[in-house]
Amino acid sequence: MNGTGTQDTHSVIVVGAGPTGLLLAGDLATAGVPVTVLDKRPREISNLSRAFVLHARTLEELDARDLADRLESVGRPLENLQLFGRLDLDLGGLHSRFRHVLVIPQYEVEKALLERAERAGVTFRYGTEVTRLAQDADGVTVTVASSEKDSGKGSGKDSGAPATERLRAAYVVGADGLHSTVRKSVGLPFPGHAVIRSVVLADVRLAEEPEALLTVNATGKAFAFLAPFGDGYHRVIGWNRDRVVSDHAPLDLDEVKEITRLALGRDFGMHDPRWMSRFHSDERQAPAYRVGRVLLAGDAAHVHSPAGGQGMNTGLQDAANLGWKLAQVVHGRADDALLDSYQAERHPVGRAVLRSSGGIVRLAMAHRPWSRGLRAAVAGVVDSVAPVRRRATGQVTGVGYRYPAPRGAHRFTGMRVPDVALADGGRLYASLRGGRFVLITPGAPETAAHPYDEGRKDRLAVEHWASDRRTAVLVRPDGYVAWASDSADPAGVEAALERHVG
Repeated sequence: MNGTGTQDTHSVIVVGAGPTGLLLAGDLATAGVPVTVLDKRPREISNLSRAFVLHARTLEELDARDLADRLESVGRPLENLQLFGRLDLDLGGLHSRFRHVLVIPQYEVEKALLERAERAGVTFRYGTEVTRLAQDADGVTVTVASSEKDSGKGSGKDSGAPATERLRAAYVVGADGLHSTVRKSVGLPFPGHAVIRSVVLADVRLAEEPEALLTVNATGKAFAFLAPFGDGYHRVIGWNRDRVVSDHAPLDLDEVKEITRLALGRDFGMHDPRWMSRFHSDERQAPAYRVGRVLLAGDAAHVHSPAGGQGMNTGLQDAANLGWKLAQVVHGRADDALLDSYQAERHPVGRAVLRSSGGIVRLAMAHRPWSRGLRAAVAGVVDSVAPVRRRATGQVTGVGYRYPAPRGAHRFTGMRVPDVALADGGRLYASLRGGRFVLITPGAPETAAHPYDEGRKDRLAVEHWASDRRTAVLVRPDGYVAWASDSADPAGVEAALERHVG
């Protein structure tokens, strides 16, 4: 890549080195796609992030990248997720290897994803800000202002005054957050509004250890959330109905303590804050996640309240959906129209997360008698009506979503596949590693009737059910069913592989 705009047009530029951009870049590089990540920040992983939980579906996606066990060893599992007041979701019954939420700071997730991306050969350009985009039939030209030289894996030094360059790629993905320059450059609006203002954030030490791993409560007048970093500090997120001020208003520890006492009954002896700030929480979604050769993912495409801890998780799942599709298109194994399915599959999920997280935060903020009565009624229904509880748990954890299937497709098409056992003693999500499709057929490995992976070994694993199931299933790299048939007819299987895997 250089300043003349000449670059291999089989490459992808990802803008933003947060969790979404890092997972996507790692997936693309693993699939053999040249990828460059641009980020206007210097190379550092901040501990000031707001995300603190990984849900079951995200852990499954990370398991398919051989990262889940590492993160499980660092984080702490929690089998009951409290959303507000008396509404608890018991996760012990999830049909998943991960029957819990994992409490872990976002920076630990970013660290693991960054190391994976670097090992895969991703090029990083830090201190590089996108100023404009222009796309044509063959690719996208990205104009950037760089304060660092081409840093490879982030080792470049500040070169002084910003230098303007033009970079060229086949596709560009904006994973550059709420104020996305990529989204603005392609003219996409970001409709929505602030759902809650003057939320306080603080990292503090506690003299008294909370009884629960995550401590959260709402009184109508205030709410507060406590989560451990694992280094002796806790993150506090709080809000006081009587103290709604500008994001730039001064904040001191006494105010944080007061909010915590209002919501939780005590302040746990907070002391030694290392960082404090205010923010407001928006609910917004772009009407399209794709404009030609430019795509959006994560907070650049959708933002919502932190209630339920779904923000980072939704972005990571966006990346898992998009990465294999981009790789198939860039390698010429699929038509460009495959990228339209990213919008069709992920935009409805983003909208659903907007609604569920917004509903949670509004119920948490309830203070009038009728609204608090509604909150109690909702909690009672979720707690006592099994189908409602399953749906709520499926939405928050991400395991309950399925993608639309073409008319006439098998009933399994579009479904998430759990981590099923395979005939050779392995399991599905280990077989998915490397960004591969997995074909699961009846029978034992030694009785395979057709060499389906001939010429596809780099992107297809052929496995067999450990059970006596007779259905043939082609699982996409993101763990959803691409195709299924109750008849493992070799000609039908081969046609499906040609259509989906190439």
